Amino acid sequence: MNRHQQHLLHLTYIRTLILFVICLALYAGVKLLRLQPDLLMTGTSLVALIALNLTTYMRLHSAWPVFDAELFAQLCADVVIYAALLYQFGGATNPFVFVLLIPLIISATTLPRRLTLLIALLVAGLYTSLLFNHLPLLDFTDAHQHTVVQLFNQHITGLWISFILTVGVISIYVVQMRQTLAERDHDLSAVREQRIHDQQLLALATLAAGTAHELRTPLSTLRVILKDMQSDHPELDEDLSLMLQQVDCCTDKLRNMTEEVASGKPAPIRLDAFLAQVLESWIVMRPQVSYTLQPLQEPVPIINTSVILQQALLNLLNNAADACPDAITISVHYPEADRVTLRIRDHGPGLSPEQLASMGKPFFTTKGGLGIGLFLTTTSLATQDGEVYLYNHPGGGTLTEVTLKTSGSDLQDTEND
Repeated sequence: MNRHQQHLLHLTYIRTLILFVICLALYAGVKLLRLQPDLLMTGTSLVALIALNLTTYMRLHSAWPVFDAELFAQLCADVVIYAALLYQFGGATNPFVFVLLIPLIISATTLPRRLTLLIALLVAGLYTSLLFNHLPLLDFTDAHQHTVVQLFNQHITGLWISFILTVGVISIYVVQMRQTLAERDHDLSAVREQRIHDQQLLALATLAAGTAHELRTPLSTLRVILKDMQSDHPELDEDLSLMLQQVDCCTDKLRNMTEEVASGKPAPIRLDAFLAQVLESWIVMRPQVSYTLQPLQEPVPIINTSVILQQALLNLLNNAADACPDAITISVHYPEADRVTLRIRDHGPGLSPEQLASMGKPFFTTKGGLGIGLFLTTTSLATQDGEVYLYNHPGGGTLTEVTLKTSGSDLQDTEND
């Protein structure tokens, strides 16, 4: 629903309220003041207002947007119908003449200046016409003996009711309009932030693609040199083997990334097998860390794996190892049937409130690096319906929670087979 559709919906509510008050005032006027309205003219005006309101309400259920011209025409129709009703009941002397200001106020808060000026001229013209052309509200004949005090009291009472009605309508409408504007500003802000986020991702993706292409040659050269050094220096075999493993790990990551981008299809895998692959790669990269993986409960969920997801978890594990490489605890929980939560707890110094507030923003770092690791991790998990949260653990250190969407369980797959 666009902006003017919201305004039209609010306008139908205002018309309904005004219709109720008009009918109540007519009933009171006929019973208490013994008014004798022209039933044909009054009924035609009321039917026109009801028909306009019902037509507007049904029109709001269509997908066609509401433009300025349509809202302007609706407000002009309101002014004309209100003026027709006022003509039959005293014109400008009727205490409910303030109802003519309601369409003008709505126009002033929603429509361009040019259209608002036209409605202002229409309202002013009709009000001036009602000063001189109207049917008297009361018949001052011998059959209707009204004292001046009674007439004044009745007029003041009518003015009070009209004032309360105008205040209520304006207050409700302005509050609704302010809420609509706030929601629109929030949506615009979200779209603006998403656009900036996408631009940052595009810049990083372009940089990553260029870097991946350029890394193939130096990695191949480094592997050849390490092989030659292994032959010439057998005493360094252990260190050189570790270096070769890490070079092969980098080469495999580049190859897997290229293959996944080409295929674009994540593969289903048991969660325990996926964690084993990630932890195996992590130990090759960080052989000095010590960790504990708590056993997974049966049935083990199935998730959709990808290089992107593996890299995201490796980034989080590396963050924990940077904080404290000793006694890292990894646990898995299944809070819902279609969700799995992975928790990584380190025993480092934890995070300050300022760091927690800035986590996930691009180019923010607490380690002196580029500041894009957690940003990319958050974005990568979001593409697979995942989320990541960081907390300060009550026992010290940082607790990282990763929520992933599952695609069933090993037990379900067995039953289906």
